[in-house]
Amino acid sequence: MDGAGSFGAGRAGSAFDPVAFVKQPQTILRVLAWIFSMVVFASIINEGYANMGSERLYCVFNRNPDACNYGITIGIIAFLASVFFLALDVYFPQISSVKDRKRAVLLEIVFSGFWTFLWFVGFCFLANQWSHTSPTELPLEQASDAARAAIAFSFFSILTWAALTACAVQRFLLGTDMSLFTGEHVASQAPKQPYPSNDVIGQTTIPVDAYQSPPLIETAETRPPGYKIPPAF
Repeated sequence: MDGAGSFGAGRAGSAFDPVAFVKQPQTILRVLAWIFSMVVFASIINEGYANMGSERLYCVFNRNPDACNYGITIGIIAFLASVFFLALDVYFPQISSVKDRKRAVLLEIVFSGFWTFLWFVGFCFLANQWSHTSPTELPLEQASDAARAAIAFSFFSILTWAALTACAVQRFLLGTDMSLFTGEHVASQAPKQPYPSNDVIGQTTIPVDAYQSPPLIETAETRPPGYKIPPAF
């Protein structure tokens, strides 16, 4: 896998590619989770309360303030968490430590899995309270659209956060690639000298000429004392 680094991200120090980042499924899911959470808490805050001829406001979900507070709380926290993890995804390839990357991915797995459960609880809670809301107690025509929007996007949030949990688990399983440095870091090291070639039996082949002695040249200095040149026949 060329160019891949530890835990499914690029190698540490690699250039940031905004086009490739936006096209990632994980980035798309984070943006959707951010939008869905904003719809949930904004719908409840703006139109999730109604009055009954007095200044006191009642939660449209069966006049249960806990239902409205729960939806607003998990929506706001999910909104902020989506922004946080989106920023972490941008910075993630710059993290060179494998341990730090592992901690970040584990944090995402735990939070995404836990928030998937909280969204499931919130969807069931809001749907249950809305089904028990009586039109005679509250003017539901003023807040019915907001209540249904909060319930619907709570369900959509379950799917997006479950998908984000799956993506985080996949990134954790991919955290086996230890090549975290760029090609420039490898190129900065001195190249190793190649070893001489080997023959069939695995021993180093040395040219035969290297063992030949230089030719014997007879000079006056090399002759022993009293040496006479033999006559030629």
